[in-house]
Amino acid sequence: MDLQAFEFQIADSIATITLNQPDRGNPIDEGFCRELKEIANTCDESASIRAVLIQARGKNFSVGGDLKSFTRDREQLPLLTKTMTADLNAGVTRLARLDAPVIIALHGLVTGGAVAFAAGADFAIATADARFYAAFTGIGFSCDCGTSYYLPRRVGSRRALDFLIRNRQWSAQNALDYGLINDIVADEAALREHAAALTQSLAQGPTRAFGEVKRLLQSSATQTLETQLEDEARAIARCTRTADAWNALNVVLAKQKPSFQGI
Repeated sequence: MDLQAFEFQIADSIATITLNQPDRGNPIDEGFCRELKEIANTCDESASIRAVLIQARGKNFSVGGDLKSFTRDREQLPLLTKTMTADLNAGVTRLARLDAPVIIALHGLVTGGAVAFAAGADFAIATADARFYAAFTGIGFSCDCGTSYYLPRRVGSRRALDFLIRNRQWSAQNALDYGLINDIVADEAALREHAAALTQSLAQGPTRAFGEVKRLLQSSATQTLETQLEDEARAIARCTRTADAWNALNVVLAKQKPSFQGI
């Protein structure tokens, strides 16, 4: 895979996705969206992956949309945004549907669509100096990247609306208090250490069960109680067919600690 916006590797059942244009602030542009789709498709087709870590090189996690590319041709801008979001949406959807948990490590500026990546990840960690900036309406845009789906689920609809329409900037402590992120660490060294430890821990868990839990939570806001209960019943039945569940039942019954293979 020939990548410019990212570095991507799979090792020891962990997929690591690194935003890799630090000199540009890791902007979201046409190449970024296309490559994210390719990476997400590869993750979706790799049965060996049991956790995904998203991180970034440079001063900022991402400065958001690439304004220079947006201003090159006014007449073509609507077509450009549709092309970009077609690829971007495919990548976001594929990552959301993985059984493997997605962990994101955030530092510096986390702007625009990058806030959606933070909200969409299963676990989010940030440095104490990270700043979360809405940005969309500041340039007369609405939001994308799944912001309108994930942000209200993390922080509530009223706070999400306030953040986006009033073009707010949140500190890492705000983001933690509001539910956007899980943890704050002191600096980038601690971020790398904490994110790696969490990713490795999750990669050793019951991956199929993790996927079922993720999908149940994604659907719960729009389902009736009866439908959600039936979905839960079917999901847990699928889990009972896995080797991980059967082995864990017997090991726990023997008062020992289970280990999981992700199958």
